[in-house]
Amino acid sequence: MNRILIDTNIYSCSLRGDPDVVDVLRQVSHIGISAISVGELLSGFKAGAREKENKLELATFLDSPRVALYPVDADTAEYYSLIINQLKKQGTPIPTNDIWIAAVAFQNGLELYTRDSHFSHVKGLLLR
Repeated sequence: MNRILIDTNIYSCSLRGDPDVVDVLRQVSHIGISAISVGELLSGFKAGAREKENKLELATFLDSPRVALYPVDADTAEYYSLIINQLKKQGTPIPTNDIWIAAVAFQNGLELYTRDSHFSHVKGLLLR
């Protein structure tokens, strides 16, 4: 698939120059990132010593013509409700922010690129 939504951990891996992640990001035509992931990143930046530099790097990334920032809206909330109920029935909870990220991926028909294995509990979610 040429259109992906990256999880927060993938953005972090790309900054560290992880060769596997960098290779995938070079190959795809469209890189999406959710507002949830951006919030997680900004929170992490505030806790670190390089907040200003990290924010500038993120702004540059978001300005790329291949990158799109996906917001959360009422449709996303509908997907969220379906996912959380499915996970509750299965008895396989995952972090709340990750449910929102999965909802954004479903809503926009994107494959989710992540290093978090718990996303495999979300039925029908396309994972890379």
